[in-house]
Amino acid sequence: MKKIEAIIRKVKFEDVKESLLEADIEWFSYYEVRGIGKSRQGRIYRGVVYDTSCIERILISVIVRDKNTEATVSAILKAAQTGEIGDGRIFIIPVEEAVRIRTGERGDIALYNAENEK
Repeated sequence: MKKIEAIIRKVKFEDVKESLLEADIEWFSYYEVRGIGKSRQGRIYRGVVYDTSCIERILISVIVRDKNTEATVSAILKAAQTGEIGDGRIFIIPVEEAVRIRTGERGDIALYNAENEK
């Protein structure tokens, strides 16, 4: 199993959400986060200069079976990529174990219902 964390532009969240659903990723968590990037520049809006070094982003967190890792990463890349600085990052982290609290099931089956096995 893998934990995939993706930090994406806030404006790309709906596109990424739809892309994940199309890739059969039906459950994930997301959080509004702020981060400081390497690029530091001021943007002018209505005559006022704003510091853009502190950027609002969305952090998406999903646990998937090993066989679904690449499809999940590809779905995020396809939907989140603009080609500009600040598109974000994807982190893939090994997960040692998962336990479904309701039934006590362990491993991959704790992530999905057996009757929906793919």
